[in-house]
Amino acid sequence: MKTLKYLSAYIVPGLFLLGLFNGGMFVWTPVLFAFVCIPILEPLLKKDDARYSEEEKESRLQNVFFDLLLYLNVPMIFTFLFLLFFRIEAGLYEGAEIAGLITSMGILLGACGINVAHELGHRDSKWEQFLAKVLLMPSQYMHFFIEHNRGHHKAIATDEDAASARFKEPLYAFWIRSTVGQYKNAWALEAKRLKRKGKGVVSIENEMMIFTIVQIGFIGLLLFLFSPIIVGIYLVIAAISILLLETINYVEHYGLRREKKANGHYETVKVWHSWNSNHTLGRIVLYELTRHSDHHFQSNKKYQILEHKDKAPQLPYGYPSSMLLALVPPLWFRVMNKRIEELQQ
Repeated sequence: MKTLKYLSAYIVPGLFLLGLFNGGMFVWTPVLFAFVCIPILEPLLKKDDARYSEEEKESRLQNVFFDLLLYLNVPMIFTFLFLLFFRIEAGLYEGAEIAGLITSMGILLGACGINVAHELGHRDSKWEQFLAKVLLMPSQYMHFFIEHNRGHHKAIATDEDAASARFKEPLYAFWIRSTVGQYKNAWALEAKRLKRKGKGVVSIENEMMIFTIVQIGFIGLLLFLFSPIIVGIYLVIAAISILLLETINYVEHYGLRREKKANGHYETVKVWHSWNSNHTLGRIVLYELTRHSDHHFQSNKKYQILEHKDKAPQLPYGYPSSMLLALVPPLWFRVMNKRIEELQQ
């Protein structure tokens, strides 16, 4: 059961299929599950603070089931996306149904696309890194692969990191600063890498150029296969997935900062530089992303062996509840700012 529980990550895809083929109110079931059912159920479920023994860790790392769960998201995401476009193009839905399917697909693309890409992007295998880039492509967010791994993980919890929300910074201001800042930094990081190799920015080895061509090419493919309206729908879906990711970024690092030492360098990243959540449902559905403190402390740890850390600052609510709270800045500040101030004492 400890292994099979991760099949829960496929509840949202399953509900999306339910809506896709049945229409009506079913199109909203992924949204209702993620942002109504989970927030209601999580406070009622016992949190799992257990640690893994070395034998358990080795067993979980050797179990291919955990990797297959991630890999299957690649064909699933593209199959669902094109099924949706063909069915909308065929005129099978009314306006309200299309709105529900767009929102649900955006959530699916964020949870099973970008989130899974985040996990695979930390792997050493070039094959898994390739899958990460493939999963980021439909969100038009391939630069995340560069910026997250070579930028965010080094600059986390500093003002130099676009993806670390500042104290008293509203979510909506963060969305703009983070998306623009991460994109610009990805170009800067790639230019720096190429310079070390004695190459210019305009180079076939520039991944940012490759990503740009691939992403524009995907839009071109959609224009060839479908009407411009479908392309517009696709861009809205991609935007929803991006905002979902950036809202999670906001929640994960809000207000936490590393101290700068006298030599100008920041202190080493510790578990208390990320907000942790051990709420059961959000953990499993998001492949343990909510155990974010352990992830940043040891970024090469696979999701199946991430653990709860007592010394990490704990979110009062799970990820879905926290994301809803962040959408109302005065309420978010009221709940979180006092916790930041207590940590600084």
